[in-house]
Amino acid sequence: MRATGLTHQEDTETREPILDTVDRVSELCFGLFMALTFVGAVSAATAGEDAGRKMLYTALGCNLAWGLADAVMFLVRTLTNRGKQLTLARTVKNEPDAAAGARALRKALSKAMKTLVADSELELIRARIVATTTLPHRPRLLLEDYIGAAGVFVIVVLSTFPVALPFVLFKETSTALTVSRVLTLAMLFCSGIALGHHAGFGGWIAGFAMVALGVVLTIAIIALGG
Repeated sequence: MRATGLTHQEDTETREPILDTVDRVSELCFGLFMALTFVGAVSAATAGEDAGRKMLYTALGCNLAWGLADAVMFLVRTLTNRGKQLTLARTVKNEPDAAAGARALRKALSKAMKTLVADSELELIRARIVATTTLPHRPRLLLEDYIGAAGVFVIVVLSTFPVALPFVLFKETSTALTVSRVLTLAMLFCSGIALGHHAGFGGWIAGFAMVALGVVLTIAIIALGG
């Protein structure tokens, strides 16, 4: 048995994915919005034979920068959350008063969970933490965290191409703009369906809602000078 009380097989089966559906869809939509606003701004100010390539490079450069920033912040958020969990575990483990340790666990629960978890269940968790023989000295990033950060970076960067690449492939700006918008709306629709299924309600409704939200957000971003 491991220090956590789980076998390797159990630990593998209960381990969460590096990036869940919400993470992936959020980063994809963020990249789409960034590319869409940059393409709109550059297309209005750029003309000439290389206008399409300039738009692609500008949007790609923007999303490379923001993809890097998002990846770094993903690591910062992961390390911060892990440190918070480690602090809680140490508090419970070092607390000689069992009732106080259980209260610390309850305080860490979300508002919705506080009404669902009984004191007896918290006591079982507290006892399991106390029985843990080893705790890390400090929160650390694991290989899977860096993989997750790389995934964030790749998602943001790849989201550039459906928006900006049509301006390279099509000479007519109006055609390229139509294809770019259709691809963007299709990706937003698919993202909404993914979120809808993840949340447990209608995928089609969520898909159309995401398209509507994307249109409103893009208009707002452009209106605010984005």
